[in-house]
Amino acid sequence: MACIGFAQSAAKLGKLQHGSLSRKQALNLRLASIRCEAPQSNGNKPSSHAASTSERSRSANWDRKSDIYVLRSDGYSCNRETVTAGGNLEFSHPSSQQHLLVWKARPKRVLVLKKLGDELLEEYLAMVQHLGADQNLSVLVEPAQYAELKEQGVIEKMPYIDTWGDDDDASELHSFVDFVVCLGGDGLVLHATHLFGRCIPPIIAFRLGSLGFLTPHEYEVHMEHLDAVINGSDELTTCRMTSSMDESPLMGVYITLRMRLQCEIHRNGQPLPGACHHVLNEVVLSRGSLPYLSKIEVYERDHLITKVQADGVMLSTPTGSTAYSVSAGGSMVHPNVHSMLFTPICPHSLSFRPIILPDYAQLQLRIAGDARSGAVATFDGKNMKELLPGDSLHVRMSPFPVPTINFRDQNVGLVLFYRTVLYVE
Repeated sequence: MACIGFAQSAAKLGKLQHGSLSRKQALNLRLASIRCEAPQSNGNKPSSHAASTSERSRSANWDRKSDIYVLRSDGYSCNRETVTAGGNLEFSHPSSQQHLLVWKARPKRVLVLKKLGDELLEEYLAMVQHLGADQNLSVLVEPAQYAELKEQGVIEKMPYIDTWGDDDDASELHSFVDFVVCLGGDGLVLHATHLFGRCIPPIIAFRLGSLGFLTPHEYEVHMEHLDAVINGSDELTTCRMTSSMDESPLMGVYITLRMRLQCEIHRNGQPLPGACHHVLNEVVLSRGSLPYLSKIEVYERDHLITKVQADGVMLSTPTGSTAYSVSAGGSMVHPNVHSMLFTPICPHSLSFRPIILPDYAQLQLRIAGDARSGAVATFDGKNMKELLPGDSLHVRMSPFPVPTINFRDQNVGLVLFYRTVLYVE
């Protein structure tokens, strides 16, 4: 009753004093009357709780949503993700899975590499003797190393040592080498990848150098690790296979497929002959020794993304994220996270920040036509190539990874990665 009386009084006041009321005062009085005229609940009407219960019960008569499939495709095969009976989506497994290397037949030939100098000659000869004499493998060494061993009379005592000739194509060695042994640091692993070119055999690296991101194996237990590579690891309890010939058990070892980048230089819209490189760490496009900033246009599948004025830009792999990229302010990424890291080098703009792109990105770094000078491209720190204004560098994920042999599964390897990059004692 009080609201009705107030509304009537407000209406009368509005009629009597309309000439003296402002528009805002009249509107406030009208809103007050509307609020008071709103219907009030009483005992004959359902309560708000009953109304909400009625609304909820309506969904009981609805049809269930349609069944669905969710497929994960890599462009070559499809895997089905988990969809529950209620139509809810779940990941069937993490995207980065553990890879296992299983020999169909016992390895026959191994390439043994060591870093330059004579400081590791004793360990090198012990490794060669173990693989050749004890494991009955044919052991390949580099031609320069073969010549030195021949001068020292080692070849006569170790007839299982061999090398390739000048007329042989080193890029075809992958067809004959089962796996590679590296005695040194990360630089030697990079040397092995450049030695083979595109296709690379599995690499087992022993930590005998200054850096050890790519060398997880300790030389002190090299015989145990090599035996696991050749004959299979006893730690593998799942995914064991049997031979199709005699049904004997086939055992394998843990490996990591390290992503690489395929880089091509284009001029006048066409790729330059001999200018295709596969890099494990990074490709850098910079001003080099020129005094002017690089002016680079960045495209993704012919769509302009940004224009960069900087000393240069860098595209790196997750493996290379702990190398030059992290020194330039880029993030550190685990090797199992396939991605492409775009890192500027001393950019002129303070707002330019490193970016992590998916592995299917296809980038073109074009030297602007009005740039004051060209740029210099380096691939894993080697093979320097000059680009002129108008030239472009095309970068995408290489279809040829680098398989590195691990001595633990990826869960333990993940912890070791964290401890290595964070320098935990």
